[in-house]
Amino acid sequence: MGRQAVKITADTSVLVRAITGDHEVQSKVARDELANADLVALALPALCELVWVLAEGYKIPIADIAQTIRRLANSRDVAVNRPAVEAGLAMLDAGGDFADGVIAYEGAWLGASTFVSFDNKAVSLIQAKGASARSLR
Repeated sequence: MGRQAVKITADTSVLVRAITGDHEVQSKVARDELANADLVALALPALCELVWVLAEGYKIPIADIAQTIRRLANSRDVAVNRPAVEAGLAMLDAGGDFADGVIAYEGAWLGASTFVSFDNKAVSLIQAKGASARSLR
Protein backbone atom coordinates (compact mmCIF):
# COMPACT_ATOMS: atom_id res chain seq x y z
CA MET A 1 0.00 0.00 0.00
CA GLY A 2 1.30 3.46 -0.93
CA ARG A 3 1.12 6.43 1.31
CA GLN A 4 -1.97 8.57 1.36
CA ALA A 5 -1.64 11.91 -0.43
CA VAL A 6 -0.87 14.82 1.86
CA LYS A 7 -3.16 17.74 1.05
CA ILE A 8 -2.84 20.85 3.18
CA THR A 9 -4.12 24.39 3.43
CA ALA A 10 -1.32 26.69 4.52
CA ASP A 11 -2.27 29.67 6.64
CA THR A 12 -0.57 33.04 6.43
CA SER A 13 1.92 32.33 9.22
CA VAL A 14 3.22 29.23 7.44
CA LEU A 15 3.59 31.14 4.18
CA VAL A 16 5.35 34.07 5.88
CA ARG A 17 7.80 31.78 7.66
CA ALA A 18 8.57 29.81 4.49
CA ILE A 19 9.05 32.95 2.38
CA THR A 20 10.95 35.18 4.77
CA GLY A 21 13.03 32.62 6.66
CA ASP A 22 12.77 34.94 9.65
CA HIS A 23 12.52 32.21 12.28
CA GLU A 24 15.13 29.50 12.08
CA VAL A 25 13.05 26.61 13.41
CA GLN A 26 9.58 27.58 12.19
CA SER A 27 10.84 28.60 8.74
CA LYS A 28 12.44 25.18 8.23
CA VAL A 29 9.31 23.41 9.45
CA ALA A 30 7.13 25.55 7.14
CA ARG A 31 9.36 24.95 4.11
CA ASP A 32 9.49 21.20 4.78
CA GLU A 33 5.71 21.02 5.21
CA LEU A 34 5.09 22.84 1.93
CA ALA A 35 7.72 20.82 0.06
CA ASN A 36 6.40 17.47 1.30
CA ALA A 37 2.74 18.12 0.52
CA ASP A 38 1.18 16.62 -2.58
CA LEU A 39 -1.24 19.55 -2.69
CA VAL A 40 -1.02 22.96 -1.05
CA ALA A 41 -4.28 24.91 -1.15
CA LEU A 42 -3.74 28.65 -0.94
CA ALA A 43 -6.96 30.31 0.17
CA LEU A 44 -7.66 33.87 -0.96
CA PRO A 45 -7.75 35.32 2.59
CA ALA A 46 -4.31 33.84 3.29
CA LEU A 47 -2.92 35.37 0.10
CA CYS A 48 -4.48 38.76 0.89
CA GLU A 49 -2.99 38.66 4.38
CA LEU A 50 0.35 37.49 2.99
CA VAL A 51 0.62 40.44 0.64
CA TRP A 52 -0.25 42.85 3.43
CA VAL A 53 2.20 41.31 5.93
CA LEU A 54 5.06 41.22 3.43
CA ALA A 55 4.44 44.81 2.29
CA GLU A 56 3.62 46.45 5.62
CA GLY A 57 5.43 44.28 8.14
CA TYR A 58 8.51 43.25 6.18
CA LYS A 59 8.64 46.25 3.79
CA ILE A 60 9.23 43.94 0.81
CA PRO A 61 8.84 45.76 -2.52
CA ILE A 62 5.50 45.17 -4.25
CA ALA A 63 7.19 43.87 -7.42
CA ASP A 64 8.94 41.20 -5.35
CA ILE A 65 5.69 40.29 -3.62
CA ALA A 66 3.89 39.97 -6.97
CA GLN A 67 6.68 37.73 -8.24
CA THR A 68 6.41 35.58 -5.09
CA ILE A 69 2.63 35.22 -5.49
CA ARG A 70 3.08 34.27 -9.16
CA ARG A 71 5.75 31.72 -8.26
CA LEU A 72 3.50 30.22 -5.58
CA ALA A 73 0.44 30.13 -7.84
CA ASN A 74 2.42 28.49 -10.64
CA SER A 75 3.96 25.81 -8.45
CA ARG A 76 3.17 22.29 -9.53
CA ASP A 77 1.39 21.17 -6.36
CA VAL A 78 -0.40 24.42 -5.50
CA ALA A 79 -4.12 25.03 -5.93
CA VAL A 80 -5.47 28.59 -6.09
CA ASN A 81 -8.52 30.36 -7.39
CA ARG A 82 -6.57 31.40 -10.48
CA PRO A 83 -8.93 34.12 -11.82
CA ALA A 84 -9.18 35.79 -8.41
CA VAL A 85 -5.41 35.66 -7.91
CA GLU A 86 -4.88 37.13 -11.38
CA ALA A 87 -7.32 39.94 -10.53
CA GLY A 88 -5.36 40.66 -7.35
CA LEU A 89 -2.07 40.61 -9.22
CA ALA A 90 -3.47 42.95 -11.88
CA MET A 91 -4.32 45.43 -9.12
CA LEU A 92 -0.85 45.09 -7.61
CA ASP A 93 0.74 45.63 -11.02
CA ALA A 94 -1.40 48.75 -11.47
CA GLY A 95 -0.25 50.17 -8.13
CA GLY A 96 -3.27 49.10 -6.10
CA ASP A 97 -3.99 46.56 -3.39
CA PHE A 98 -4.06 42.84 -4.09
CA ALA A 99 -7.08 42.43 -1.80
CA ASP A 100 -9.11 45.04 -3.71
CA GLY A 101 -8.61 43.12 -6.94
CA VAL A 102 -9.65 39.88 -5.27
CA ILE A 103 -12.67 41.51 -3.64
CA ALA A 104 -13.84 43.11 -6.89
CA TYR A 105 -13.40 39.85 -8.78
CA GLU A 106 -15.21 37.74 -6.20
CA GLY A 107 -18.00 40.29 -5.86
CA ALA A 108 -18.61 40.16 -9.61
CA TRP A 109 -18.46 36.36 -9.50
CA LEU A 110 -21.12 36.42 -6.78
CA GLY A 111 -23.38 38.56 -8.96
CA ALA A 112 -22.57 42.15 -8.03
CA SER A 113 -22.46 44.67 -10.85
CA THR A 114 -20.58 47.51 -9.13
CA PHE A 115 -17.61 47.65 -6.75
CA VAL A 116 -18.08 50.38 -4.11
CA SER A 117 -15.44 51.73 -1.78
CA PHE A 118 -14.24 54.78 0.13
CA ASP A 119 -10.85 54.11 -1.50
CA ASN A 120 -10.77 56.40 -4.54
CA LYS A 121 -7.58 54.83 -5.86
CA ALA A 122 -9.13 51.35 -5.83
CA VAL A 123 -12.24 52.67 -7.58
CA SER A 124 -10.16 54.39 -10.27
CA LEU A 125 -8.02 51.30 -10.89
CA ILE A 126 -11.06 49.04 -11.16
CA GLN A 127 -12.74 51.48 -13.53
CA ALA A 128 -9.53 51.55 -15.61
CA LYS A 129 -9.90 47.77 -16.00
CA GLY A 130 -13.33 48.37 -17.54
CA ALA A 131 -15.38 47.29 -14.55
CA SER A 132 -18.08 49.29 -12.83
CA ALA A 133 -16.89 50.93 -9.63
CA ARG A 134 -18.12 53.87 -7.55
CA SER A 135 -16.55 55.92 -4.79
CA LEU A 136 -18.63 56.53 -1.69
CA ARG A 137 -16.68 59.71 -0.80
